[in-house]
Amino acid sequence: MAKDKLGAVRRVVTGHDAAGRSVIVQDGPSPFVLRTTATGPVVTDLWKTFRTPADNSDAAEPCGAVTLAPPAGGSVFRVVQFPPDAGYMDGWDEHAAFAAMGHDLAGSATRKGKTVGMHTTASVDYAIVLAGEIWAVMDEGETLLKAGDVLVQRGTSHGWSNRTAAPASVAFVLIDALALPARG
Repeated sequence: MAKDKLGAVRRVVTGHDAAGRSVIVQDGPSPFVLRTTATGPVVTDLWKTFRTPADNSDAAEPCGAVTLAPPAGGSVFRVVQFPPDAGYMDGWDEHAAFAAMGHDLAGSATRKGKTVGMHTTASVDYAIVLAGEIWAVMDEGETLLKAGDVLVQRGTSHGWSNRTAAPASVAFVLIDALALPARG
């Protein structure tokens, strides 16, 4: 990801030609980008599936509007670029940002000043830190993740905090899962 093109992520997609040979069918920046605010995180969807096993025979574009959760029975692959907290957290409306992704934070506790946007999805999420550093924040506790680190998020309430002066880029694979029962 180029540092001067916030959110520009090159997406290369394979397919088959008329003779059944493998070919590159797309190569360029993913157009499925959601900027949560002018200075906040940028979400770039790269691919979605709508069932397991996935149907690789369908040549149609699976991405569309960026939504937080994966499709029922499917998955979403995305990259999120998190700018430094100091540049956007004070004025960021996490409720509006998550609403833009079809997710309602109503009633969710936030931790303004430390992190915002604590949220839960019915999914198993694989988070791979591509560049920079980011804190994975839980209801109780947190841990620092650095480039090359992987977090497996299993339907827990969580948020992200970039406490450095440089952007952090994280690749996510979200796979639909059974929702956990509500806890008090």
